[in-house]
Amino acid sequence: MSIFNYFSSNPDVRAKYIFNLIAPYYGRVDHVLQGKYQKTFEILKDKCAIEGASVLDVGTGTGAWAAMYEKHGLSDIQAVDFAPKMLFESQKKYPNIKFSIGNAEELSEFPDQSMDIVTASYVLHGVTSEKRAKMLSEMSRVARKYVIINDFIGKTPAFVRFLEFMEKSDYKHFKLHFEQEMQPYFNKSERIFVEYGTGLYIGHK
Repeated sequence: MSIFNYFSSNPDVRAKYIFNLIAPYYGRVDHVLQGKYQKTFEILKDKCAIEGASVLDVGTGTGAWAAMYEKHGLSDIQAVDFAPKMLFESQKKYPNIKFSIGNAEELSEFPDQSMDIVTASYVLHGVTSEKRAKMLSEMSRVARKYVIINDFIGKTPAFVRFLEFMEKSDYKHFKLHFEQEMQPYFNKSERIFVEYGTGLYIGHK
C-alpha cells in the first residue's frame, strides 16, 4: 500500500488507499457515529416500514451504520465495502452481520429485488455524479422497497469540509443535485433534514 496511491489520477485507487489507511482509527470512533446515527434512525423508522426487513449496506466501512439496523431488531443484514482493512475491523465488532468485499457500482452478487432495503451512509457524496448514477442504478435494482442514503444535507461543518477537500470528494455538487439525481430510479424520492449538516435521502420503489 504505497503513499503514491494517494496521488493517483484514478479516484478508486486513491479512495481505497485512504480508507485502508484510516480503518484502524475509524473503527475506534464507531460509538460516536452510532450516537449520531440514533436520531437519524428514529426519523427513518417513522418514514419507512423496516420491521423484519432484509438489508444490504453498501460502502459499509467499519459497519457502524449497518449495526444500527441490527440494534433496531433486524437480523438479515449484509454489508459490502471495497477496502479489506475496513471489513477486518467491521467483522471483529459485528460478528452477526455478513461482511464481504464488494463494489457499489456493480453489485452482481445480489439478484434483482433480493433485499428489502439497500442503504449507504456517507458514501455517495465522495464520488462523481457519473459514479453515483451507476451506484443508484445498482442499489435500485437490488432493492425491493427502499434505497436509504444517510449523507450531507445543508451546511457542512468547517472541519468536515477540510476532510472532504483532502479526500477530493464531490460533496458540494452532491448536496445541490442529489435529490434530482435520485428521481429517475424511484417512484418517489424525498430529502429529510435531520440535524446540522446531515440528513436522509429515501427512494421508494
